[in-house]
Amino acid sequence: MNVPSEVCARRRRQLMDRVGPDAAALFVAAPVSVRSNDVEYPYRQSNDFLYLTGFAEPEAVALLLPGHPKEEFVLFVRPRDPERETWTGRRTGVEGAVTTHGAQAAYPIDKLDEKVGEYVSERERLFYAFGRDVLFNQRVLGWMQQWQTLRPRSGKGPTAVLDPGEIVHEMRLIKSDEELACMRQAAAIAAQGHQAAMRSARDGMHEYEIEALLDYTFRRSGASGPAYPSIVAAGVNATILHYTTNDQQMRAEDLLLIDAGAEYGGYCSDITRTFPVGGRFSEAQRAIYDLVLHAQLAGIEAVRPGVAVDVPHARAVEVLVDGLLALGLLKGERQEIIGKELYRPFYMHRTSHWLGMDVHDVGKYKLEGNARILEPGMVLTVEPGIYIGANHTDVDARYQGIGVRIEDDVLVTATGHEVLSASVPKDPADIEALRRLEPIPKPFGQQTPEDGQQTNLGR
Repeated sequence: MNVPSEVCARRRRQLMDRVGPDAAALFVAAPVSVRSNDVEYPYRQSNDFLYLTGFAEPEAVALLLPGHPKEEFVLFVRPRDPERETWTGRRTGVEGAVTTHGAQAAYPIDKLDEKVGEYVSERERLFYAFGRDVLFNQRVLGWMQQWQTLRPRSGKGPTAVLDPGEIVHEMRLIKSDEELACMRQAAAIAAQGHQAAMRSARDGMHEYEIEALLDYTFRRSGASGPAYPSIVAAGVNATILHYTTNDQQMRAEDLLLIDAGAEYGGYCSDITRTFPVGGRFSEAQRAIYDLVLHAQLAGIEAVRPGVAVDVPHARAVEVLVDGLLALGLLKGERQEIIGKELYRPFYMHRTSHWLGMDVHDVGKYKLEGNARILEPGMVLTVEPGIYIGANHTDVDARYQGIGVRIEDDVLVTATGHEVLSASVPKDPADIEALRRLEPIPKPFGQQTPEDGQQTNLGR
C-alpha cells in the first residue's frame, strides 16, 4: 500500500497538535510472525503505524516530537543491504525514509537506543501503546527507568506513559475522502467476489472451492487479498458464527452463507450474503431469510447523523423478535423478550461494528457512559442474523440447521447514509435470478472435456 506522504503528514500534524510540545509519541512497526520453523506469515504492518507514516516494512520505529525546530518526524528503519535484499526483497532504507516518506531525520534501526534518549529525555510525557511486541514493551520500560533515574539531577524526562490510541483511534474513526475512496474500492472488489460466488456455487462443490474463487477474484481485481479469513459455510455450518474450516461439500438443499471482504489500500470491506445452493429457497429458508432481510433494512434505515450507534441494533432486534414470535420460534411477551434478551439463542451478536483499516475497527462505542452519536464520515456494518443450530432440538424441524446473516458496509453521510456494498444482490428474487444466469456445472473431478464450457468458476 502506498499512502501519499502529504496525507500522512496531515495526520501527524493533527496528532502532534493534540499531544502538545512537552511530549513525544513513539510508534513501533508490527513484529514479524513465524508460521512454522523458518516460514513467516505474510507481513502486515500495524495500522496505527501505517496510518501515520505510510511505511509498510518491519523493524521500524516512528518518533514524533511536536515543536522540535528541525525534526518533528523521525524514522528508524532497516538500512539498505544488497545481500539481504537478494533474499527477501528491496528495502526503503534510511535515505528512502526521508525522500519517500517525509521523515525529517532517519537512522538505522540499531541506532534507536542511542538516539531516543537524545530526543526524548527532555520531554515530560511519552505516548506509547503497550502492545503485542513484548520485547519492545520491556525496552520502553527500561528507557523510562533510566529517564526517571536521571530526573532528580536534570529536572527533565518523561514521568508518564500515555496511550496514543485515545487520540489516533478517534482520528481513524472519521474517514477522510482518501480513506473513503479506498473503502468504496474495497467494497466494489468484494462485491465482485460475492457475485462470482453466487453464480458458481453448486451441489457437490466444496466450500473451499468458493473460498478459492473469492481469493482469486479479490486479487485479480487489485485487492491485496481477503480482509479476514473468509467464511464459506454451507448448511448447518452457517450457524457457527466464525466458521472458517471451509472443507465441507455443499448440497442442493443447503443455504450457503459467505462472509468475505477484500482489503484495498489498507482498508477493509466486510460483506455477508446467504443464498440457496440449489438455486431456490425452500419455504422455511425463505421465511427466515425474509425476516433477517427486513431486520437488516430496518437497521440500515436507522443509520444517520445524530442517531446513537446502538439504534440500528435496537431496530433490527425489534423486527427479529416480532418475526420469531410470528414463526413460533419464540414465545412470550415482546418487551420482556427484548428486555431480557431472550432472543439470544437465535441471535447472539451485535448488529454493527466500526469498519476501516481493521475489520473490527478502532473507535469508542460509548462516550461518558452513553452510546456514541453517529457523525458523517463514520463507517459501520449492519449485519443481523438468525442461527438455528443443531442444539435447537425444540423448534420445528423445518427450521433446524438454518443459518442466515446479511451484512452491508454503511457510511454515515451528512444527510443520511450510503450503502457501500449495495451492488451485491440480497433481494431473494434478485438472488434466484442471478443463480439462473449460469449453467450448472458438474462437481470438480467429475467433468469430461466436453463439459468444460459449462464450468463458470473463475469467470
